[in-house]
Amino acid sequence: MDILFELAGPSMSDTLETGGSTGVVTAKSSRRGPVLFNIFNIIATLVPFPLMVFWLGASIVLYAMNRHHPNPKVAYYIQWAAYRLYAIAGLAVPVATFFSVTLTPWLVYWAFAAIVMIPWSIYDLIRIRKDTWEDTVIQRSET
Repeated sequence: MDILFELAGPSMSDTLETGGSTGVVTAKSSRRGPVLFNIFNIIATLVPFPLMVFWLGASIVLYAMNRHHPNPKVAYYIQWAAYRLYAIAGLAVPVATFFSVTLTPWLVYWAFAAIVMIPWSIYDLIRIRKDTWEDTVIQRSET
């Protein structure tokens, strides 16, 4: 479990350095959102019941918090991880309409979701780790 926190970086309270009317969002803090989104995508795919249902709700919050992050790389990686998650979840609705009451179609869909979600999320985690992350300076309004 420690590797997850090492990948994600320190907490937000440790990462905002202030200096007058500007602040700095550190590179490790910026990397945290996309890493966690992809890790939770993998976990929710591996254990779909009940985690997928809860992760669909929580992912909307994480997406909304990070989509307009001052570092554009955060928004880019979050957006693609969200596209994958919502595509898999959204495709289940029209496809499952034609499923029988047996377990087999659901297991086939789960396997399809795992084949799409897990390798692509791992690939994204590798790209996030190899990408060059820099501190982001933000201007604060004094109101």
